[in-house]
Amino acid sequence: MKHEITTYNTKRTLADSLKKIMRQKAFAKITVSEIIADCGVNRKTFYYHFEDIYALLKWMFEEEAIEVVKHFDLLVDYEEAIRFVMGYVDENEYIISCAYDSIGRDEMKRFFYADFIGIVTSVIDAAEVRLETKVDTDFKNYVAKFYTEALSGMLIDWVKEKDKHDREKTVGYLTTIIGLALESMKLYSK
Repeated sequence: MKHEITTYNTKRTLADSLKKIMRQKAFAKITVSEIIADCGVNRKTFYYHFEDIYALLKWMFEEEAIEVVKHFDLLVDYEEAIRFVMGYVDENEYIISCAYDSIGRDEMKRFFYADFIGIVTSVIDAAEVRLETKVDTDFKNYVAKFYTEALSGMLIDWVKEKDKHDREKTVGYLTTIIGLALESMKLYSK
């Protein structure tokens, strides 16, 4: 247990340094040397925990947002989860924008795809249980891919164009769409 805590604390320290440096320069220009110099960790320790800076960035997003969302009861609290994600985006706009500017829209979507599809699939599975039904596997896979693409795209759009969007309308639209999707599962049950 002590090793796990130490590992987590080291990763958190590296992530905090990355955040700090991202306030000052483009993600693509940040080096491992800068990160380790900022937090006082040696190069070997960095590479023990992360393959590269992209892996550190992904861990940071997963730890701060994705893992938190996974703890919501997404069948009941999906509006609250949407609000949490939008709040996280607001609080960390500079990080997300910095990463977006360096790696681009398609890479950002690919970055989050595995996490988002896992979350969406778990919501679909939970909806099956709640609705006491079994949905056709092809339909489940289609819906999971569809909503993963849609949610990741909308999240990225929110980051880049949030001044153009009314937050409450966006939350309302997403909540309505997710609710309709869950109800539509009844149509494709076996």
